[in-house]
Amino acid sequence: MGLSGRVKPGHIIVFGNEKGGSGKSTTAMHTIVALLKAGRTVASIDTDGRQRSLTRYIENRGLWRQRTGIALEMPTHFAVPLADGDTVADIEGREFRAFAEAISRVEHRFEFVVVDTPGSNSYLMRVSHAMADTLVTPMNDSFIDFDLLARMSPDGEVLGPSIYAEMVWNARQLRAQAGAGPIDWLVLRNRLGTQQMHNKRKVGGALAALSKRIGFRVAPGFSERVIFRELFPNGLTLLDLKDVGTETMSMSHIAARQELRDLIAELRLPGVTVTF
Repeated sequence: MGLSGRVKPGHIIVFGNEKGGSGKSTTAMHTIVALLKAGRTVASIDTDGRQRSLTRYIENRGLWRQRTGIALEMPTHFAVPLADGDTVADIEGREFRAFAEAISRVEHRFEFVVVDTPGSNSYLMRVSHAMADTLVTPMNDSFIDFDLLARMSPDGEVLGPSIYAEMVWNARQLRAQAGAGPIDWLVLRNRLGTQQMHNKRKVGGALAALSKRIGFRVAPGFSERVIFRELFPNGLTLLDLKDVGTETMSMSHIAARQELRDLIAELRLPGVTVTF
């Protein structure tokens, strides 16, 4: 459905993690472009007013499109600016009003709204999570990142949920109180390497056990590949390579494209089928 006459609220996909460097904005951007190329209407909101990684990615894409004349798909994008004020309440209030205005402008006009959040437990991060229909948490495949989900004993026993998992639990409670549907929470194991197989199995086993306790699904994300760092300055994604004249794709590109295909399928978004 187009931008006019849409009554049902759009499906909100929130990308969240309290650690930076997990590939959150890269994963969000590839999801946005995959949905656009599937013919869906997409808006994006960047609530990280300090780093603005998703905003810079989209700005780079717009500049590249202007410079080359190739009409690549663009989302309707909003960036929540950093606010200032005399008190924390003033700052949070101004940022919330900017976020609420962006949501009000897109939730009934677009089929999907993708929200990228800061890598810290901020007020806007908590509000964004409470609005998520689908929550995607990319994490590096290590026990350092796992610690955000759960506390572990020295012998590897899961002791209980950690700070980020508790925040998601609170978001679920807020949604329940508001009569909203459940959050479908997907944890992505980004930067899966071919080495350190023992560590990979240990992290995988711990995630599998924890997922049953606190209610998330686990899926492979993106491996560590140079291609992702090369695409960012031009605002491109793996799905744009043929459109921009990259006829020959390396085996690494093909493998990365398969990872993206698997990711979009694993998101289980309403009405979305993988066609690329």
